[in-house]
Amino acid sequence: MLLLAPGAGTSRRHLASLADRLAVRGITVAAFDYPYRAEGRRAPDRAATLLAAHRAVAEAVAASTGSRPVLGGRSMGGRMATLLAADGFPTSGVVCLAYPLHPAGRPDRLRVEHLPRVGVPMLFVRGGRDRLA
Repeated sequence: MLLLAPGAGTSRRHLASLADRLAVRGITVAAFDYPYRAEGRRAPDRAATLLAAHRAVAEAVAASTGSRPVLGGRSMGGRMATLLAADGFPTSGVVCLAYPLHPAGRPDRLRVEHLPRVGVPMLFVRGGRDRLA
């Protein structure tokens, strides 16, 4: 099971096409929205709130499937997945789509310090026009 979280400006609906394409290949995908998006707000919550929500959904997926999910997400969602894995959440791996290596306009502020603590395989996918990855 692959658990995908959306990026800051998107919702789980933006992951539906990818989920459909992976399902054809036998990969089950669960996607969710963070609380701010579910409540109709545009601005993301603080990282602690995002991580708590991500953890709660991942725990529910693990309990319902009886296995360790692969954590993943697009942009901010992928970053939260790596932070959760670095904190020791039992996962089989991490998939990041357009991982935000730095905040917009701040290439000097890399967001990678936690990545060496991720003890599972990680896959990073980026597009040719991705300015943050």
